[in-house]
Amino acid sequence: MAAIGVYSTPKMEYVEGRCVSFINSSTSLKLWPMIGRTGFPIRRKRLEVNCSLPNTMSPLESEEDAATLSSSDSLEDEFSHVTKFKMSDFKIRNRVSIGLGGRGDEIVFEAMVNDPHSPLYKTRVVLRQLISPRAKRRGHRAIEVLKRLGRRKLMYHSYSMQVHGYICSSMIDEKSSFTLVHGHHGSASLRHWLQRSDWLPTLEATLSLDQESVRRVGDDTIGGPAISRQLRLIRILMRDLLIGVNYVHSHGLAHTELRLENLHISAVDKHIKVGILGNASDFNEADPADNTSYDNMDRRRMMIAFDMRCVGFIMAKMVLRELMDPTIFAKFKAFLTKGNDPSCLREFLLHAVKRNSSIGNFGIQILDRNWGAGWHLLSVLLAPKPLDRISCLNALRHPFLCGPKWRVNPSIDLIRWSLGSTTVRIAEEYIYGQQQRSRLAHFVELMEMLNPYPKPKHWLGLLPGKWRLLYCTGRHIGLTLRQPSVRVLIGEVYLTISKVSQPKTTFSAASHISFTVMAGRDWAHDKSGVGGKLQVNSFFRLRAGRRLYLEEETISSNFPSATQDAQASVLKRLSSKKWRKAIPINKIPSSLSVAKLVSDEIDVMMSLDKPLNGNMEVAQKAIQEVRTQIPPEMFDLSKIVCGTYLDSRLLVLRSVNGSALFFHRCTNDS
Repeated sequence: MAAIGVYSTPKMEYVEGRCVSFINSSTSLKLWPMIGRTGFPIRRKRLEVNCSLPNTMSPLESEEDAATLSSSDSLEDEFSHVTKFKMSDFKIRNRVSIGLGGRGDEIVFEAMVNDPHSPLYKTRVVLRQLISPRAKRRGHRAIEVLKRLGRRKLMYHSYSMQVHGYICSSMIDEKSSFTLVHGHHGSASLRHWLQRSDWLPTLEATLSLDQESVRRVGDDTIGGPAISRQLRLIRILMRDLLIGVNYVHSHGLAHTELRLENLHISAVDKHIKVGILGNASDFNEADPADNTSYDNMDRRRMMIAFDMRCVGFIMAKMVLRELMDPTIFAKFKAFLTKGNDPSCLREFLLHAVKRNSSIGNFGIQILDRNWGAGWHLLSVLLAPKPLDRISCLNALRHPFLCGPKWRVNPSIDLIRWSLGSTTVRIAEEYIYGQQQRSRLAHFVELMEMLNPYPKPKHWLGLLPGKWRLLYCTGRHIGLTLRQPSVRVLIGEVYLTISKVSQPKTTFSAASHISFTVMAGRDWAHDKSGVGGKLQVNSFFRLRAGRRLYLEEETISSNFPSATQDAQASVLKRLSSKKWRKAIPINKIPSSLSVAKLVSDEIDVMMSLDKPLNGNMEVAQKAIQEVRTQIPPEMFDLSKIVCGTYLDSRLLVLRSVNGSALFFHRCTNDS
């Protein structure tokens, strides 16, 4: 368009090209000095007419140029709440901390503000040069959301990484560089802190833990054993993280990129800084795929649930430092991806994490404290259904994050969890004296009182699976006080329940018992022998039923009843002031709703790894010894008459003689 009326000499193409360049760049035309350098006579009037902006641009080009100018002005207005810096305002340092490492499309510098007129004079900052268009969009987004977060300055300065401004030569040219200027909150991310061998004393020194700081988490002590110190520090870090994430959620934003690499601990104010909100998403955005809006409440819940799942992964790595190993963490994520319930994480991690690790297995001990409250918080943070995940505010009220000086009113779900976790821990001690047996019977009775699913229709989806037998309130016969002709060591005992297509209330049950026949005389020290497996198959149907509690005077027996003692203990516990608020029960009910199990015939199979000296009599005695040591209900499934408790991880079945079988759900991975 600028070539009209210009002489067509070869050397005039330079003038022509420069003229077009100036017109398309939306800048002022400084044509005459450039033309004067060509050394050729040009008719000034003709060039003024044909190369001037008003007379050579079409109306469409004028509209595009005006739109570009307005777009530049609008971007400047949107970023008016931050400072536009120049590169000369900074003194670049010759090194960069490893904790500030960016992505592949970012270049990170540490710098010092050397502009004496700036309020950040002599302040250490981070310059994050964003290269790709996607990275630049992240930088623009981080500045945009600052308008919302900056309204509450105290919260913003305490829990968010501060964005000071940007460096940009042109807001409309996509090829121009864009550098984000944000605060320097320590030279290491939380990941780098946890990877240090001396992370615990170093973090304690960085946070300057004293009586005032631990009081923020409901504690009144400092120091102590390493497990107590680590639990206290995890409470401080997790509460800070949840407050920061809740601060972001309260402004209608989801972070969507919560990772250890994006969290920094400031040594100045002792707070965790939530990373740059470059990918922050609004709760009330529309779906661009179909140009329709989601239900705002559902979208808000889904996005909050996504952030809470990320918080769950952060907590898991902070507590279980074995998960910092990428191989173990990959197994951890695969366990959840396969659809396994997070409530069974303990069963899985006991096998995945080595007990004799150099870390000392502190993580599992920390999560086991306070009746397994840590496992409960981890399971509700990583719940498979987004709507079942806990919120930030409820997580801050969770007993695991509250010290001993804070009074917490647990929910009924948490009470059930605590009872089940305590029962599991006692059963795992394998010390079955009278005191332990009484406590186990007591907790089983309490669990049955609080059964969340008393109706059989709720058992249809939860009952199928693989269950490991932990304890039986019936007889316990071992090898110590007997002299059997064949020594048999019982391994694991499982009950596998599967659904049958028709009818839907019919299930198949298989009891799997692994054992070892020890032929040597030195069996007390040498546990090697011939391995074997015993399998009992049967079918049963689910029916609605009730479990009747017989009156004490109607029971005639010469021996004291453990069930009666357990029921009396349960009534005494439920009548206390602490339990009465959660469970308003004044007396033991005469009956409870249960899931009745109607069994069919059984089928028994046994296999050995190798023959027992070719003697059939030895094999028969081995089977008899297995039947002696295991609960009779696991050999004859028809003796199981009802199910009295079921949730996502625990199962209690009652036999015809009143004894209870306590199971824990296990997965294929464990």
